[in-house]
Order: sequence, then C-alpha cells, then structure tokens
Amino acid sequence: MTEPTPPSPSTPRAFVTHQITSEPTNAQSSSKPQQQRGPPPGEKKILTKAERREIQERQRAEKEALKAQSAKGGAAAKPKPPPKPPQQSATTGGGSTAPVTPSRQRGATKTGTDTPAVTNPRLNLARRASIVGPSDLAVVETLRIFSHFGLPKPLSRLGEGIKGEIHPVIRKLGLQFADFRIVGANARCIATLTAFKTVIQDYITPRGTTLSRHLMTYLSPQISFLTAARPMSVSTGNAIRYLKYEISILSIDLPEQDAKNFMCERIDTFIHERITVADQVIQSLTMEKIYDGDTVLVYARSSVVEKSLLAAKAAGKSFDVIVIDSRPLSEGKRMLVSLTSASIPTTYALLPSLPTILPTVSTVMLGAHALHANGSLYSRSGTAMVAMMAKAQGVPVIVCCETYKFSDAVLLDSFMKNELAPNSTSTSMSAKLESRNLQIESLLYDLTPHTNLTALVTEVGLIPATAVPTVLARGIQRAM
Repeated sequence: MTEPTPPSPSTPRAFVTHQITSEPTNAQSSSKPQQQRGPPPGEKKILTKAERREIQERQRAEKEALKAQSAKGGAAAKPKPPPKPPQQSATTGGGSTAPVTPSRQRGATKTGTDTPAVTNPRLNLARRASIVGPSDLAVVETLRIFSHFGLPKPLSRLGEGIKGEIHPVIRKLGLQFADFRIVGANARCIATLTAFKTVIQDYITPRGTTLSRHLMTYLSPQISFLTAARPMSVSTGNAIRYLKYEISILSIDLPEQDAKNFMCERIDTFIHERITVADQVIQSLTMEKIYDGDTVLVYARSSVVEKSLLAAKAAGKSFDVIVIDSRPLSEGKRMLVSLTSASIPTTYALLPSLPTILPTVSTVMLGAHALHANGSLYSRSGTAMVAMMAKAQGVPVIVCCETYKFSDAVLLDSFMKNELAPNSTSTSMSAKLESRNLQIESLLYDLTPHTNLTALVTEVGLIPATAVPTVLARGIQRAM
C-alpha cells in the first residue's frame, strides 16, 4: 500500500481526517498511537440499532428498579441508578480498533463477571422477590399482556392511595372480597348493600351541609375501597347507581334520622324486588322447562340455577343433574353438596369430559354474571365452551339471569375486560413451572355470543338474548 499524499494547504481539515481514518496502515498506527479515532470533535456519533436497543433496555431497567423500590417503601433515599458500562474496544486484524457490539457485552455478562440488568418481565421468582419483596410478588409475576385486567392485590396494600375514612364494615367486606370468601354476583351485591345500610346509619352529617349533598361524598371512599379489593361487578354497579339516585332526590328538609331510615328502606326494597322476588319468578319459569326423566347439565355454580333445581325437586319432578366444573374456583363442588343434600341424583365431572356427556343431556342451564347490550353472556370461565358444544349437539341452552345484571355496554370478547383469579397451584408445581419459564394465569370470566343461547329466563319472562336493549329501554322509561 502506498503512502498517502500529504494534504495541500487548501484541503479542508475534515477531508484530511477522513483520508487518515479511512485508510489506516500499520506504520501509522504504530508511529501515531495518540491519533483520535471516530467522528470529529463536536459531531454526534451515529449509533447502530443494536446500540440504541442496549441504551433503551438499560434506561428501562433503571426505571423499573426505581419504581419497584418506591412501591416497596423500604428505601429512605432515592437509589442511585446503575453506572453505565464503559465503551470497550477490540483490536481488529488490520490493527484498527472497533467498538464491542452489544451482543458481545451481553455475552460477557452471562459469564458471571457482571450483574445483568433487570429488563425481562419473565424473571424467575427468586430474582423478582429480591427486587420487590415476596409480599408483592403476586403483582409483579403477572405478564404485561394481562396488565389491564383486575389483578389480585396483597392484603397489606389494599386501599393504598384512597383518601377519606373507611368504615370498619367496609374494610371487613373488602378483605372478604379480596380473599374470595364471598363470590357470585348476587352474593356480592347483597353484601355490599347490607354493608352500606350500616354505613348510612353510622353516618353523621357535618355542620353547614345536608345529608343529600354530603352522604355521597362520604360513600365515595367506601366504594373505592371495595373496587380496589375486587373489580366492581355489573350488578353491584347498577345497585350503587340506584343508591346514588335515591340519595340525590332526598329532600333537604327531611330530618337526618328519617332520611337514613328512608335510604335503608330503599335498599331493602331493591334487594327484595330486583333479587329475591326476581329469583322466585325465575324459579317458577324454569320449572316449566324441566320434565320427568330429563337430564339437566349445569356449569360451576349459580345461585338462581341452584334454587330452580331445588324448587323443581320440591315440586315432585324426577330428573338427574350433571355438574360440570373446572378450575380455578371449582364452585361446582358446592353445587354438588347442595343438590345431593336434597336427594337429587347428581353426577360430578370436569370440563374435559363434556364431549362424552353431552349426548345424554336434555337441557343445559347456565348462570350469568352480566348480559350486555349485544346479547353476549359474561359468565364464569368455561361457560362459552359449554354453550358452544351444546349448540353443536342440538341441546337447548337456557340462561337464568335477573334483569338488574343487564348492561348497556357492548363487549366483543373476554380480553377487553376480565379478572384474574388467585393461583391455586401448589408450591412445588409453581416452582416446577417457573423453572421452565412458565406460569399459570386463570381468567375468571369468558364471553358467550348470543347465537349460542336459546333463551333467557328473567323476571319479565322468557326472552331472546337480543332483547336486552329493549328491557333496558323500558326500565329507563319506568324510572322517568
């Protein structure tokens, strides 16, 4: 290789630097070791895609570490971010130096010389526990794809960030919700309204205001606490809207104790008319669809379906029941105990055995968590599979549901809105799955399209699933 020609005085300095750096020789590298490599001073270095990704991962790791420590609350001072790794260089075969690629840096980290940055959301349990503590592990181990679902919260963090006084009855109820001691739409709604009766009776109106103006302000943190324990169901939300409406129309001239008694009476009226009496009407309508010698298939546990079967047995009808159940709550076991106690021949089976059982079934009866305006059924996870396979076999699918569970929202799938159930897997099984970089996520609900439903049994009669908007519109007209 020939020596480069010396630059003339008129040659720009940038061009000289380009000539030297573009054609280096061994003689130049040995005689001029202080020669600066790379872009000229004042000019920004152009990063490769891999280098930019490395910087973004390091920044994301710093943010996650700061957020985890702030949520933990154990550090008194703000933790220092990890230092940036120095730029390393490697000598190429031609004598020139080249920066080490991010892949080489990551490979060097895996040898154990450095501590890897926490950037992967699928970290093992031990590393995640060292970051956020074992008490908050249930929140961290959820994948980002499920981050918009209702996540189970540690009991120690329940109610954080809620401003206002929380009544002891509400705290007790919230803990029962979070621990899944009270499950079912009707049970949760009745428990919430009963607790609000105690809260209203213990409420004292501050000076300078009225009960109808201040009571709702006092109830807001109570509602927020219950929502933090578990996402509010459609039925409970409709009941709370009814309660707010009754509070808003209270007369300001009504004495405080009379106003409290009136609100408690309105709560009792709602429970009696929209739940108790509605269930009785549904029971009488459901019995007409059960005949002697029938085999009725039910899924999980629904309080209104259970009452309907017990009422049909009390009426003297002879039929068999098949209870299909699945994880994570396995509510069908309680249904099995209730039906066998009433001397009803009952068979208990799990969801995978459904294809072999359906040919012997006469009717499928399902419960409902909510029914949406497009006729879709929002119920316990696994209901959609039961309804779909029953329709394929030509078995009628009847849904027992009170109208206060109707919603004017439109839900297209169960991924838009859902809730995660607590993990009931044993510790040994969880450790085995975690060693394989796996974890169990159990969704509580799924969505069944109206095309797989034969009829709805409600307190207004037997209606198709597409009649939900009509029932909602008539309810608004009656309220007006």
